[in-house]
Amino acid sequence: MTLADEMQVTLRLPTRTLHEGPASRLFAEAENGAFGMLPNHIDFVTALVPSVLILTLADGSEQIFGIDEGILVKKGHDVDIAIRRGVQGTDLASLRETVQESFIEMDEDERVARSALSRLEAGMMRRFADLQRPKTP
Repeated sequence: MTLADEMQVTLRLPTRTLHEGPASRLFAEAENGAFGMLPNHIDFVTALVPSVLILTLADGSEQIFGIDEGILVKKGHDVDIAIRRGVQGTDLASLRETVQESFIEMDEDERVARSALSRLEAGMMRRFADLQRPKTP
């Protein structure tokens, strides 16, 4: 592996890619604490916890993301991050509000979906029970 000034970072959600591009530095938080990563860091795999992920771009600007739990895999100069939920912010103050609004909205959607699934399962169980009952003439 040759020395590089940048690493290719891809931040993936279940339904889309939140970010894809080069970065000169990465800061994240794993289950055992916060860490930083440079392009020539050793290959690495870790589980991420809900936290702030910061990417420093080649021009020195930062991109900030509020993330939920996920997995980070660094191999060579590629870093793939798969997260359950995530949002991009412009600064830390606004990111907090964005995370709260987005994650609360997602939690409500998940609650509605779980409720609908429970009703479907209960209806299916009733129908199976009806099939097993002997029919009276």
